[in-house]
Amino acid sequence: MLALGPLLALTLAGSPGGPATPPVTVTVDSSRHAVTIVTGPFDLPNQPPMDEMLEMGHAMAHNAPVQRFVWPVDGWLRGFEWSLVDARGNTVPKDVMHHMIMVNFDRRQLLYDAAERLMGAGSETDDATVPRTIGIPLSAGSRLGFYINWHNSTGRDLEGVSLRLTLLWTPKNQNPRPANAMPIYMDVNLTIGGTNTFDVPPGTSSKAYEFTLPVGGKLLAVGGHLHDYGTSVRLEDAETGKVLTTVLATRTPDGKVLKVGRRLFGVTGAGLTLTANHRYRVVGNYNNPTGKLIPQGAMAHMVGLFVPDDMARWPAINPDDPTFRKDMAALKADEHGNALVADEMPMDHDMKGMDHSDHGAAAKP
Repeated sequence: MLALGPLLALTLAGSPGGPATPPVTVTVDSSRHAVTIVTGPFDLPNQPPMDEMLEMGHAMAHNAPVQRFVWPVDGWLRGFEWSLVDARGNTVPKDVMHHMIMVNFDRRQLLYDAAERLMGAGSETDDATVPRTIGIPLSAGSRLGFYINWHNSTGRDLEGVSLRLTLLWTPKNQNPRPANAMPIYMDVNLTIGGTNTFDVPPGTSSKAYEFTLPVGGKLLAVGGHLHDYGTSVRLEDAETGKVLTTVLATRTPDGKVLKVGRRLFGVTGAGLTLTANHRYRVVGNYNNPTGKLIPQGAMAHMVGLFVPDDMARWPAINPDDPTFRKDMAALKADEHGNALVADEMPMDHDMKGMDHSDHGAAAKP
């Protein structure tokens, strides 16, 4: 799955609880233009396979709190590499980490009044880079954080697991300057501060969401995210019904999702044109062969890189907006993005007892 941007981004909430939060270390390699983030160790008990958990009614939850750090350099984020190792330095299968989502508390998303989901990685995500001609602008001092959903179904307990994430950046003196390629996230069932999972009925089914953009631009690349039995995610022109692009799932014969494809429209500048104030639709498709309903068993969204026609029209954070405040509550932050301790956590009445699940601009460099 394409994962820079979010070029995977999974959800728009996080939840407390789960393993204790380990430290985060951040190191800069200026010669390679790389920032390496390491967190761990996590002790991960064995769990049933995902489909068995869903059959038992165990909803997916983000079981590691948001871990925060400060971005150390000025430039453009353009790629990442990631790996898992155990306490002995042995490689851990990547599917142990169902997903990791990185949040930029200093910039808003394009479609949703929620903090930017900068990038993500998951069990089906390979390392990803884009050309130096484009990148996501980030300034030194930007307040970032990430949260992890672990799912260890290896058949044995894992001790001392650490995540090593290397983020590649393009420096300010790059000539010509890269185009600002911003994350765009399009979910079929998003509830900020709540859950974006939905039921999967037997047989074929689909779920859709319509939206408009506050600023037009070029969509350079997209990927998607689906759970087991998902077949595809597509983007449509909701006014004409024309299918603009589709990403397909690679599945096992019994419908288990191995990965979701990506589409590149022109990472050197050309791309798929999207127009401001025009209606679009994102559609997720499933084919469930089990013959029974799978409660809350699905997610479906498309994520990508979007070059806006006018960065000045990118929506700014409104810290007093109730929706934004719900997002901050789910991420254990106040309305300004500052971290809260547990007993300071604000929570709306209608959010109590819910499982939280997912997937205003920082200064340009």
